[in-house]
Amino acid sequence: MAGMSNHVNAQDLSTTSPVALITGGSAGLGRELVHALAARGWTVVTDGRDPDRLREATAQLPTVHAVAGDVSDPEHRAALVDRVTGLGRLDLLLHNASDLGPTPLRPLRDLALEELRAVWAVNVGPGLDLTRPLLPLLTANDGVLASISSDAAVEHYPTWGGYGASKAALDHLTLTWGEEEGLRAYAIDPGDMRTAMHQAAFPDEDISDRPLPETVVPHVLAILDQRPPSGRLRAADFAPAQARA
Repeated sequence: MAGMSNHVNAQDLSTTSPVALITGGSAGLGRELVHALAARGWTVVTDGRDPDRLREATAQLPTVHAVAGDVSDPEHRAALVDRVTGLGRLDLLLHNASDLGPTPLRPLRDLALEELRAVWAVNVGPGLDLTRPLLPLLTANDGVLASISSDAAVEHYPTWGGYGASKAALDHLTLTWGEEEGLRAYAIDPGDMRTAMHQAAFPDEDISDRPLPETVVPHVLAILDQRPPSGRLRAADFAPAQARA
């Protein structure tokens, strides 16, 4: 899986444009952020587990480097690091890829340890093992380290214990990296969104009243533009530039 890529040759990729690595860019908020940064002239490295869906999501984006694979796979993480290293800079590392675990969600008493480990391998492991080798590039460019959080990281909702614990751990990793390395670091709660993942969590619920991911993107971009102090942030608290004018 880690070998598939599109749009670019992996040789001599150095660029002077800002570079972002956004995991989980084939669907949902990740896809919309990839498109938004590409429209701003960024070079973006992204990934996804389904090669066909990733190819479709990025086919019209010539500055996007799409590398199919699973972020829980060490070989795939190494492929992402190699691709970013070849670009010669990194301005944003955004841990967006996420896994709910078994659905419908169920109480902790029914959650097996191996199922929790699988969720943490996707949601938490890259926060440590993908961040670490990219720190030199990120710090050299005064870059931003960010992760997509959830209100389940700080609230204790029945059946959300495994996923919420993984998001709380990712928040902690992200913000501790910021303290230790002197980076701007953000754990960003995007709020509820109308996504396939959210529907999987509530298979019998009508979620058509939830906002689409693209409505959240301007608020995430506002955080990147404004560069507030590091911390856990609600995307809705940051108004896009045109809304502040």
